[in-house]
Amino acid sequence: MSKKHPEPDVRLFGACEGLALEFKRATDRLPLSFFETACAFLNMDGGLIVLGVEDDGSISGVEFGAVTRIKADIANLSNNPQKLDPPYLLFSHEEEIGGRWVIKVQVPASSQVHRTGGEAFLRSEDGDYRIKDPYQIAGLVNRKLSFYTEQRVLPWLGMGGLRPDLFDQARVLLNAQRRNHPWVKLGDEELLQIGGFIRKDPLTSETGYTLATALMFGTDATIQQAAPAMVFDALLRRKNVDRYDDRAMLYTNLIEAFDGLMAFVEKHLNDPFYLEGTERVSLRDLIFRELVSNLIAHREYTSAAPATLTVFRDKVVFRNPHVPHLRGRIDPKRFTPFPKNPTICRFMLQMGRYEQAGSGVYNVTKYLPIYTPGASPVFEEYADVFETTIPLVKAGTAAENEITAQVTVQVTAQVTAQVTAQVAECCRDQPQPAKIIMEALGLRHWKTFQANYLLPLIQAGILERTIPDKPRSRLQKYRLTPTGAQWLEQHAKSR
Repeated sequence: MSKKHPEPDVRLFGACEGLALEFKRATDRLPLSFFETACAFLNMDGGLIVLGVEDDGSISGVEFGAVTRIKADIANLSNNPQKLDPPYLLFSHEEEIGGRWVIKVQVPASSQVHRTGGEAFLRSEDGDYRIKDPYQIAGLVNRKLSFYTEQRVLPWLGMGGLRPDLFDQARVLLNAQRRNHPWVKLGDEELLQIGGFIRKDPLTSETGYTLATALMFGTDATIQQAAPAMVFDALLRRKNVDRYDDRAMLYTNLIEAFDGLMAFVEKHLNDPFYLEGTERVSLRDLIFRELVSNLIAHREYTSAAPATLTVFRDKVVFRNPHVPHLRGRIDPKRFTPFPKNPTICRFMLQMGRYEQAGSGVYNVTKYLPIYTPGASPVFEEYADVFETTIPLVKAGTAAENEITAQVTVQVTAQVTAQVTAQVAECCRDQPQPAKIIMEALGLRHWKTFQANYLLPLIQAGILERTIPDKPRSRLQKYRLTPTGAQWLEQHAKSR
């Protein structure tokens, strides 16, 4: 007697397989053709692979006991140049549908040409196909270079134009996003290599650092030389709509630009109390972290136009210069995600500052009607600008201002809690030297660790020196204080 499979979730899977959707049977192991499809999606416009689904859309399912192993195989093998060249670290997540498990892998478009088993693949309506013709491969390379300006090699850029402390900040974010992240222990040059920031110039055949490298890790002087018009302009126009009430212009690297834009959002937008299940979540964070991430990840950095975030009395408008993929208003229920800067998107994804391509539109659409009752976001793609409009409740009351101030403190505490917990755990059982704590955080540069992490934790009473009268002693260690132990206990209960 044959088993009757439940009907597929039409909203999730669509009507059938196509250019951006692939179903694969996967009972207890990763299908042999998985990386052919992943390679084809990376080389084309990206797409979604769903494991545990038959070609006709019926859900056969993945054995529950194999889900964790298959997900680990996807992450490990996609990071292995012997399997996917160059590597592109992919993450997946499981979902239960009709009592059966499927694994979804969102594969973005890449700015590189990828191969598996020594061969490149492309995507058509009929599936994946190999390309061997050198002219086809050259055409693919030229297409990517003309579209993805982040991959332009800057022959004048060397390690001296990059900031060592930004590599450490990136490692902390990587470690916080995924404990024991495989990139944390890499050296600066290795991190650039695995992150896709080093490329061979197709015209000169010389290998060098790209525009994306300068934007992510460069000094401010390097960034201004590489992208003279690059700026993120945040404005408050509640009272003075012709000029502004407050302004923050950010010309700096993408890691700190994200922090600066989020600080502006937290300063000027309220955050109403909201429970999801039994857990309090920040609606403001859920919505605007996505939008700020998209502003950074999809900007065209060779454009002279600024990327802007403008807070009005009744709405927030994001305007981003970009290279268009589609035109007109985007329907959140029917669109294919398309990253404009795949290397930047990929690295932000690993740091936890960007989710899978398309998640921004989905999450904003999901949570905005709760943040602003009954409201819907508007996403519009024009010839050279991508614009997002977020309706707001009427701002400016004393009650709203009070809520904003309270939640800003809570959100700031949540952001620093991950690093604080890592340090507290490291020093909980016995005092540790700075070197051990730095290794736990994935840090390499002493000055960054001391200024940004060690001294603030000592001042907060979380840590104390074992030799307080000789701060620079080579025998110096750091132990958890009673206050720190109490904080760690409360933090563990709150998770």
